[in-house]
Amino acid sequence: MSEKIDKMHHFDVAIAGGGIVGMSLALALSRLRKGALSVALIDQGQSLNEDRAFAFSAGARRFLDVLGVWGQILPEVQPLTQMVITDSRLNDPIRPVFLTFAHEVTQGEPVAYMIPESAVLRALQAALDASVVHRIVARVDDANPDEAGTTFVLSNGQTHRASLVAACDGGRSPLREKAGIAWHSWSYKQSGIVTTIGLERDHEGIAEEHFLPSGPFALLPLTDNRFSMVWTESDDRVPSILAQGREHFREEVEKRAGHRFGRITVLSEPRAYPLRFGLAQKFGSKRLALVGDAAHLIHPIAGQGLNLGLRDVAALIEIICDQSGLGLDLGSSLVIETYEHSRRADTVEMATLTDALNRLFSNDAMPLRLMRDLGLGIVDRLPTLKSRLIREASAANPRLPRLMRGETLPGL
Repeated sequence: MSEKIDKMHHFDVAIAGGGIVGMSLALALSRLRKGALSVALIDQGQSLNEDRAFAFSAGARRFLDVLGVWGQILPEVQPLTQMVITDSRLNDPIRPVFLTFAHEVTQGEPVAYMIPESAVLRALQAALDASVVHRIVARVDDANPDEAGTTFVLSNGQTHRASLVAACDGGRSPLREKAGIAWHSWSYKQSGIVTTIGLERDHEGIAEEHFLPSGPFALLPLTDNRFSMVWTESDDRVPSILAQGREHFREEVEKRAGHRFGRITVLSEPRAYPLRFGLAQKFGSKRLALVGDAAHLIHPIAGQGLNLGLRDVAALIEIICDQSGLGLDLGSSLVIETYEHSRRADTVEMATLTDALNRLFSNDAMPLRLMRDLGLGIVDRLPTLKSRLIREASAANPRLPRLMRGETLPGL
């Protein structure tokens, strides 16, 4: 519910940032223990990007199901039936397939789903409108923690208090900077060019990733026989690519995608997003938890950035649930330390893996090409190893938070 709060209010949890990560956290917290927690979601609002889509793991699907929003999203969900990976140069007449994954975790459950960002945001927005979450349209300008809570000042002139502040405010997180948490970051000198393309022939739910010298070129299936395209290109070439006319751009896409889909149609204006690596030295400080991109930015080569953020959310909710059940301080050092411990190893592993994969595949050095193609071929011929990789990618891992395994918590 959106409202104007005239007097200082003390919230149990205040969340800065209203993307998928922040909205999911707010919705779940509002339902814990029959709505016993006071939750504020502070965000300036955002326009929906109808062209951006994400791959949601099976674990993320279970989480959205527990939140009660999966049914609203379902009409725009495209299950991934298979992933095909190739490694070649752009003008190679044949692109050998080095690795394929049949995308099924358990019987009838795909390992991942492609969903437009706008569909998820709309479903979360509707659920939040019917919740007890205090929606405040503003930004957090200042936050000062003390032994009893954090006093935070908003851009609309309001001042409030919270036991715990969750920073879901992105890779350039002002709250992280305010807390003095070091941020290890570098540019990949690449951008992801994103658009939606229509196909003449059926994609059959098959995702493709072509490793080209400039970076991966991914075709991710959407409903209505469309692909969400993510074309990774070096920064110095992006302006000229985007300056091309629509037909020339279509031809460049078709050259990379191949001709087996028939004629390709570019359905939306291409946009470019700079790609960076970022990892916070700590995932929290006094009464502050960093969640999602505020804690980590990874290369999109494996499509795991948002899934990693939702794992953060699920872990933090579980910790808060246990703490609130005992009547303990939700912003205590124990909460922050437990959250850090639960998320650090998983995040560092995924960040390191995606960074290494991008460095390995975004080049044309022959020794590296031979090494990586041999490795892909070996994995493709070992069903047990492939099954393990699929299991890890799907979040079907008993070590992960209960919400990612489809289990409920008190009140949810």
